[in-house]
Amino acid sequence: MIRHLFTLIWNRKRSNFLLMAEILLSFFVLFVVSVLLVSNYYNYRQPMGFKADNVWEFNINPGQDTTNRRETLQLLVRELKATPGVAAVTWMSNTPFSFSNNNTDEYRYKGKGAPVTEIYDTDDETVGVLGLNVTAGRWYDRRDDATTRFTVVVNQRFADEMFGGESAVGKVMTNDKHDAQWQIVGVVNAFRAGSDFASNEPTIFIRRALQDTARLGNSEQPTLLVRVQPGSGAVLEQQLVRKIKQVTKGWDANVNTLAENRKDKLKFMMTPLIALGLVGLFLILNVALGLFGVLWYNINQRKAEIGLRRALGATGNAISRQFLGEMLVVTTLGVAGGLLLAVQFPLMGVFGLAAPVYLVAMLVATVLIFLLTAICAFQPSRIAASIQPAVSLREE
Repeated sequence: MIRHLFTLIWNRKRSNFLLMAEILLSFFVLFVVSVLLVSNYYNYRQPMGFKADNVWEFNINPGQDTTNRRETLQLLVRELKATPGVAAVTWMSNTPFSFSNNNTDEYRYKGKGAPVTEIYDTDDETVGVLGLNVTAGRWYDRRDDATTRFTVVVNQRFADEMFGGESAVGKVMTNDKHDAQWQIVGVVNAFRAGSDFASNEPTIFIRRALQDTARLGNSEQPTLLVRVQPGSGAVLEQQLVRKIKQVTKGWDANVNTLAENRKDKLKFMMTPLIALGLVGLFLILNVALGLFGVLWYNINQRKAEIGLRRALGATGNAISRQFLGEMLVVTTLGVAGGLLLAVQFPLMGVFGLAAPVYLVAMLVATVLIFLLTAICAFQPSRIAASIQPAVSLREE
């Protein structure tokens, strides 16, 4: 039976080759779309690494005030901590779900360069405000005041790529010039600050306490994160804004919650994903129409063959199975060519994703193509099965 199907396909190799080329290209496009959708879904299922609930973000703008910024900020943090309803206060150079971050690859360890790493300047309270999960070592604190090195905490992704199977705690990194050193005191499990669809990129947290940081000069606008008691609302928000204005003598302060920022970033990230989904749906619709039209045309061109087979005793179900079998064989050949192209993605590291993402995308694209082919071939095969030999032979 299979040999017979291949013979029929070879006898109509020109039209079948065009059909296989269409299936191959459709499979490849579906594979690429599936890779992007599957990777985002995979990231969505991963832990964020921090807790955004009950955390408020205060963007402080000193404006033209260039005097005593650090002292004023230190006083402000103390006043906010003393406010009833406030659990903890921290500052960060870049906050979760923002649209900007700092990246570097300057770190070196025994001659090995670090991957591109996201950098966050933070203080001793960040671990409590964001609820970071320290899985090895500790978070930095006052015990690190006397060190001459930068005290840092990294995430597990950074530790794996930089040190492999070795423990990251206690490692000292340097740069190309060897004029700065960073000592790792702890490791957190993950930190996906970009969005719900962001991947867990290599991340490093650098300790910069308010009292000794050189980064809080006359140009930087600090961002404070305040963890409040559950159920806190507009009353506490207004109270904190008034206190900021009183302490800073007129600095502007805008407040948002990390939960709101998370929703806004999620909406922003959903737009291209929805567009990708629509592209995939449009592609599937066009492929379906093309397959249906080609099969319909083939049936009209092969009425004499169908009538002759029916006259020789072939049943309607046998005719239907023949057309379905031909389409499945053609689809298999087209998908096989598409898989040869798709398998190059994980081998060449295209998109830089984990191998399981590509495998799932291949499976999704394969299932969609075969399902689409079977659906499109079902009705034309039924039409072919209903053709009577006397009618088809009389038309010829």
